[in-house]
Amino acid sequence: MIVFIVAVVLGLQAAPAAAPPPESAWTWTLYPDSDPVVLANEVPDTTSLRATLECDAGSGVARLTLYGGAASGGMARLAAGDASAVSEAEPGRRDGFKLAVRTDHPVFAAFAAQGRLSVSLGEARRTVEVPRAFLPRLRRFAELCAG
Repeated sequence: MIVFIVAVVLGLQAAPAAAPPPESAWTWTLYPDSDPVVLANEVPDTTSLRATLECDAGSGVARLTLYGGAASGGMARLAAGDASAVSEAEPGRRDGFKLAVRTDHPVFAAFAAQGRLSVSLGEARRTVEVPRAFLPRLRRFAELCAG
């Protein structure tokens, strides 16, 4: 029995860690009929997430969750184009953090137009990038969320 346990432990230690998904596997998926409405930067059919945007349809508020990194809270600075905003960030459920921004704020409008949002929280700096091919999904998300 001890030999079996040692073999299992050694086997677990020797097992390679799961390789991260290739960059080409990542996509932005819009779930317009869900409650809440969700736009996810994900690898489909896996639990791999980089970011999610959620809103209650018509609420005028988008909730951004950034996954990975240390879970932290505090005041976050958002920037897109020439616009900027400050939002309170809370630690996320799966590391990272989450924050909210009004969909009628100039920083969200610039993000929806250009697909790039910079988020600074303390020393941590993250960028959410929605490639040009997925901008229609981001804009549809903004339409569904608009108050």
